[in-house]
Amino acid sequence: MDKRVVEFIRGLRAAGVRVSLAESVDALHAVETLGVADKSLFQASLRATLIKEKDDFQAFDELFPLYFGSGGAPLMNAMEDLSPDEQQMLQAALAAMSGRFQQLMDWLTSGNGPTKEELEEMANRAGAQWANDPREARWVTRRMLQQMGMGHLEEQLQQLIEQLQKMGMSQEAIQKLLGVVEANREALEQQVAQQVGAQIAEQRANRPNDELHGSDLMHKPLQSLTEEEANALRKEVQRLITQMRSRVALRRKKGTKGRFDSKSTIRANLRYGGVPMELKWKKNKLKPSLVLICDVSTSMRSVAEFMLRLTYELQDQVAKARSFAFNSDMHEISVTLAGARAAEAVTQVLYAIPPGYYATDFGNSLDTFYHNWLEAVDGRTTVVILGDARNNYNSPRIDLMKDLQRRARRLVWLNPEHQQQWGTGDSDMWDYVPVCDEVFVVRNLAQLATAVDKLLTNT
Repeated sequence: MDKRVVEFIRGLRAAGVRVSLAESVDALHAVETLGVADKSLFQASLRATLIKEKDDFQAFDELFPLYFGSGGAPLMNAMEDLSPDEQQMLQAALAAMSGRFQQLMDWLTSGNGPTKEELEEMANRAGAQWANDPREARWVTRRMLQQMGMGHLEEQLQQLIEQLQKMGMSQEAIQKLLGVVEANREALEQQVAQQVGAQIAEQRANRPNDELHGSDLMHKPLQSLTEEEANALRKEVQRLITQMRSRVALRRKKGTKGRFDSKSTIRANLRYGGVPMELKWKKNKLKPSLVLICDVSTSMRSVAEFMLRLTYELQDQVAKARSFAFNSDMHEISVTLAGARAAEAVTQVLYAIPPGYYATDFGNSLDTFYHNWLEAVDGRTTVVILGDARNNYNSPRIDLMKDLQRRARRLVWLNPEHQQQWGTGDSDMWDYVPVCDEVFVVRNLAQLATAVDKLLTNT
């Protein structure tokens, strides 16, 4: 059971719930003390030790039955209520049925349902391996049941009844058989749902470190969101932040030792005639210093909002962060972002800098940055520019961009447009690309989160 609890905790973390090591230990102690015989008490003990935020109750309630469900009631053997002659009739009638329906009816009458391996294989055929969220389990379950033949069960049962009646089986025996089949059908559906849900939850917990999954809405272009969809996506940001913070902390833990420093080792061992006796290590600067330059023009406003929300919430993961926003000119917004809750701070920033079509001038904004805030960039700074590079045919000031790239540790550009759109109309993106160390397309929240996650990686 301890192993299952640990897997459940991993599932919670994959769903964005913050669970510390101490809380995990508390949960295991609670299970050891209270036991698992009383399922309600067991569930309450895990909820009390693992869940801190009201918003996380939903994730807990969704995942608990997937990890600790009964798997459905056991299937009953219909043969036990039939006489030897009636058993032979049933076996003969089943043998006359076609392939998958014969298999389904055998499961529903013999008491021997599909094995775990068979359920896994059917779940994969139904698309469970492509599902990213436990809430998608219902759709996969429905497909599995259809593949098993459940959609035509009534027709097959009617044919079976007619065949048994021709063979001479009594109506009483047929009714008993139908009662067992109905009970087994419900139990089998529960087993299938349990298998699918557990498989999807396990896949989420074991997903590769370079992937950030989420709802379908996370993959919809930010610039095409309705207000209702934007509100729903804003609620997902906090859960996403929790996942990203946990991942960054894990990488930081792995990188605390640093890299072998050959030059320091040689210098330190000159007194030994150059024979290495003391090994030296370079300490990794694991927390980057960030400068964010964000386009908040009308066409960029939706993307900018989510970028500012992400960087605001992850400020504790960087050594130092300064933020700037521009439309026709550059403004520092670091103080605003530092002085309020995330939603309020971002709203203040977007309200303070008026939107407007055909007003974007990154060249002029960059010139203002050079005159007022160039000291914010040094050899330890990663400069991140979020914008579509559309300058309304104003000068792109590539000279300033080249100098900025030389001063900074890294220069990264995040663009919400498809590459096919770069260089069209007033886009100067292809002029900026050679100057940047990295360029990311960030059309949706999933891509934006992945880009921010990589920015926080020590390189």
